[in-house]
Amino acid sequence: MIINNNIIVILALAVAFLLSFSATPMVISLAHKLNAIDVPKEKRRVHKKPTPLIGGLAIFYGFIVSVLCFAVLDRETAGILIGSVIIVIVGMIDDITDMRAIVKLLCQIIAAAIVVYSGVRIQHFANPFSAWIGPPYIVLNFWVSVAITIFWIVGVCNAVNLLDGLDGLAVGVSSIASVCMLALTLITQNANTAIIIAAVAGAGFGFLPYNFNPAKIFMGDTGALFLGFILACVSIQGFLKLSAIISFAIPIIVLGLPIFDTLFAIVRRLLKGQSPMSPDRGHLHHRLLDMGFSQKQTVAILYTLTTVLCLTAVVVSIKGYLRGVFLILSVLIIILASLKLMSDSRKGMLSDDIHSIDIKSENTHKKEEDENE
Repeated sequence: MIINNNIIVILALAVAFLLSFSATPMVISLAHKLNAIDVPKEKRRVHKKPTPLIGGLAIFYGFIVSVLCFAVLDRETAGILIGSVIIVIVGMIDDITDMRAIVKLLCQIIAAAIVVYSGVRIQHFANPFSAWIGPPYIVLNFWVSVAITIFWIVGVCNAVNLLDGLDGLAVGVSSIASVCMLALTLITQNANTAIIIAAVAGAGFGFLPYNFNPAKIFMGDTGALFLGFILACVSIQGFLKLSAIISFAIPIIVLGLPIFDTLFAIVRRLLKGQSPMSPDRGHLHHRLLDMGFSQKQTVAILYTLTTVLCLTAVVVSIKGYLRGVFLILSVLIIILASLKLMSDSRKGMLSDDIHSIDIKSENTHKKEEDENE
């Protein structure tokens, strides 16, 4: 019996959503039994009360069951699944016992190496300037290809992890990005990759209701590293292996928020003479909070920015770079102007509140003086 691939993709998304949504309450109970609880101790922490971790286990459960049910388990898919199991185990251990950073990094490299061994690697780059200089495609040496692929997977892994600073932020951004990748993959008719991405999207959205502010559970490193790992792998499988000129830019645009937030964090820390791995309170979501926005407003702003980047990737893939740049500039002008107006409005309201408090204080002081007289 022949079944339309689009129906299988929808089923993969639905199964992942339902399983992730159903499994999350059980994972909350498991987190309490394992004492996988995030207790806010540092100033950069935004949440105020102890919250269960390892929520990523529910995301992974929904994803893995859906993929095993609907995807073709070829060599590449098997490599991605084995690597993801390693990443989830590493994330769980870190959520429970705080694994050393160097050990965690080595485990990520091993997981990425397994994916590369299975055949998922960046073998060439399309040259967007080939009309003026160089060949249309830059073919990579085998070992250079391996190094770049591992760097990409580990980099995206940690970029998504660093973005996980507010309720619902990292999982929401990852889910939006996966929906965009799903749409673009369906355009290229890569059915198996589409099923894997659909499972990621469904599992992410299934967990999201429990992770909205105020969060009942955090996905922790278990979920953040897993989502980064899968998105990095499917971006190679779905886009970076293509020969189209725009293929290399699509995943960078789609994952632009975590990638550029991480790059700015590294540069910022180096300029301050700090280690690139040292935590700070300078991420984009922290800056928006410092501007006076609430957690929900900050997350909504970053969701909007991610959606804009995803729409830009779609426009670039269909109509080319110039129209994509035009779209993102047009929307960014609106976003920046809105942020400026909202910030000024908040400052005005704060000033009025302070003025009102001063007047009340003066009136109270006068009343006390009159009573004393």
